[in-house]
Amino acid sequence: MMLLAAGAGLAGAAHTEPTQDAFIPNVINSSTIPSNGDLNPYGVAFVPADIPTGGLIAPGDVLIGNFNGSSNIQGTGTTISQFRPTGSIAPPGSATTFFTSALPGLSTALGVLRGGFVLVGNLPTTDGTAATAGQGALQIIDRHGNLVQSWTDSVLLDGPWDLAVDDHGTWAQVFVSSVLNGVVSRFDVVVTAKGLAITKKTQIAGGYTHVPNAAAVVLGPTGLAFDSETDTLYVASTADNAIYAVSRASQRSDAGGRGQLVFDDSRLRGPLALRFAPNGHLLTANGDAVNGDPLHPSEIIEFTRSGHFVRAYDVDPSQGGAFGIDTVLRGESLYNYAVVDDVTNSISVYRLPDAQ
Repeated sequence: MMLLAAGAGLAGAAHTEPTQDAFIPNVINSSTIPSNGDLNPYGVAFVPADIPTGGLIAPGDVLIGNFNGSSNIQGTGTTISQFRPTGSIAPPGSATTFFTSALPGLSTALGVLRGGFVLVGNLPTTDGTAATAGQGALQIIDRHGNLVQSWTDSVLLDGPWDLAVDDHGTWAQVFVSSVLNGVVSRFDVVVTAKGLAITKKTQIAGGYTHVPNAAAVVLGPTGLAFDSETDTLYVASTADNAIYAVSRASQRSDAGGRGQLVFDDSRLRGPLALRFAPNGHLLTANGDAVNGDPLHPSEIIEFTRSGHFVRAYDVDPSQGGAFGIDTVLRGESLYNYAVVDDVTNSISVYRLPDAQ
């Protein structure tokens, strides 16, 4: 073993190797708990690179919706936390609050439009059970943290549980899963400086199993991921423990059924959030409410669009930790993958390569 000459240790410690030679992954971990004590992070959304400047949120920021209040009763959380990966991590209780909602139970239905608007759904309860679960709404918030609109629909927004956006700047299509009635809907919108104008709303899929659940309040269709090249919407149906593909998603004018079954691998354990990885594969979060296995808790599952399993890893050593995830696909941000841990009320934000 070679010994350092006197003084060489200090010089060596100050030297930084090029980033491309690093072994340790580029990852930052932070608490998601804001000052009001909200718990159980669900929705996760990156702020896009071309969002207008001058707001509270900036490109590359990560937003997190909290489902539980400080009492840890499900469906009572009211805050969207904000994390800037290039800034400082937040100890518990000090996560930045971007928005506080009058409608409790913020769900995985969280997204940010390039026009500068944040969308978030909610599923409220008074006692944390399905018996008191309310219909909920989809709220539209500007980049300054102000509520500008609140959409309700007894069928198309019956417990908005997750969403996906096909964003074209001045117009967009917003796909929403409703957990209380098992349907998936599409909202065609025009994006203006003041908010969103709905030009058409359509149920494009349905028939997904939706049932009360003691651990998760309710199970039904959750994660959505839209492939614009093939016009296919992928749906993670938690209670069915399967991933479906709905064809002609941007054009469909009929309710249809569940779509084509593409992935029902035994490694699925109640899939929740669903996103595309930068390498083109799909990622889903196992919530463990279906087919749970203590030896495989809180997993993120990677699989191909044709339904072939690729890889899995654990977010937490106990069950029920994996829920919201989001990705950045076009290499426009230093960080491109974010995942929450509901057990520790924290978020991990990574920079991962486009292909594995």
